[in-house]
Amino acid sequence: MAVPKRKISKSRRDLRRSHHALKSSAYEECPSCGELKRPHHVCAACGTYNGREVLEAEEVA
Repeated sequence: MAVPKRKISKSRRDLRRSHHALKSSAYEECPSCGELKRPHHVCAACGTYNGREVLEAEEVA
């Protein structure tokens, strides 16, 4: 059975796991209303995408 010859240091272990971190999701400002939205998605606040209205804007009461 294969057994490690020496203990792997915390530094080496953590360097191996450096790619496991969660990445923050990207947001950009909507050009028409200024709200934050995901890139390449319809703006939830005003319903525009690529400079034209795609969805009717829902009124917030």
